[in-house]
Amino acid sequence: MEHVRVTSSNIYSVGYDPQKHTLEIRFIGKDGKAGSLYSYRNVPQRLYEGLLKAPSKGEYFSMFIKDNAQYPFRRVT
Repeated sequence: MEHVRVTSSNIYSVGYDPQKHTLEIRFIGKDGKAGSLYSYRNVPQRLYEGLLKAPSKGEYFSMFIKDNAQYPFRRVT
């Protein structure tokens, strides 16, 4: 899955697979570089697009995706 680098204090990059409705988020590690990668299932494309457009990626993620039972997640790396 191709990722897009974003400007954020805690999200490094995001990727989306529209066929599988899977969102991947790579967070910023302690060293300021690419850190852990998480995969979220059943995420509508509109949420991915909203995340990319949001002024605060972390706030958008926290409000609409994080801890939402509709979008089960797993740590990939």
